[in-house]
Amino acid sequence: MISISNEYYDKTNIETPICKGAIEVDDLEKIDKIAYHFEEIMSTLGLDLQDDSLKDTPLRVAKMYVQEIFSGLNPKNFPKINLFDNKYGYSNMLVEKDITLYSNCEHHFVPIIGKAHIAYIPKNKVIGLSKINRLVQHFAQRPQVQERLTMQIGEALKDLLQLDDVAVVIEADHLCVASRGIRDTKSSTTTAYFSGKFENENIKQEFLLYLNK
Repeated sequence: MISISNEYYDKTNIETPICKGAIEVDDLEKIDKIAYHFEEIMSTLGLDLQDDSLKDTPLRVAKMYVQEIFSGLNPKNFPKINLFDNKYGYSNMLVEKDITLYSNCEHHFVPIIGKAHIAYIPKNKVIGLSKINRLVQHFAQRPQVQERLTMQIGEALKDLLQLDDVAVVIEADHLCVASRGIRDTKSSTTTAYFSGKFENENIKQEFLLYLNK
């Protein structure tokens, strides 16, 4: 099993801002605290927490935050990654596209919904395809901005594979734009990360061509 190196976490410019000591707090303690405070929010909004449809909502939300949609905040939840020897000597581009992506905007805590496209050019090791999906999912399960998410996935894949030739493109809709504020349901956001050989314009265009097929 492969994990992220300390050098990756030293890249503080792309790491999610987390308070010191937060990781050591037990998940059950986090759930209790969030449930208490979310109950206060609901009460402040005037909701009747004696209603059978609402009474368990604070605990449901707390469990969802800690165990599901923000579970990527805890490094202990980093997916198990297995690499395999590149015995067949495959040295061309490997592309996995249209990876389902669900995250949450850190500015308003509403969903970011989209897809990620990942590519790398193998050297000595290859990664199981489902592990790329799990890597995307791990970093998406945090309060995020799309730019940082894109870079986190790219840098983590480079670190795991010990190579530079990685590309990441994310296309996503932000509900903070669609459901509030300007309420624009037509716009979407695209971010990209290109490293190593993917900085070559011909190779970059080859990758982008795959995305349009």
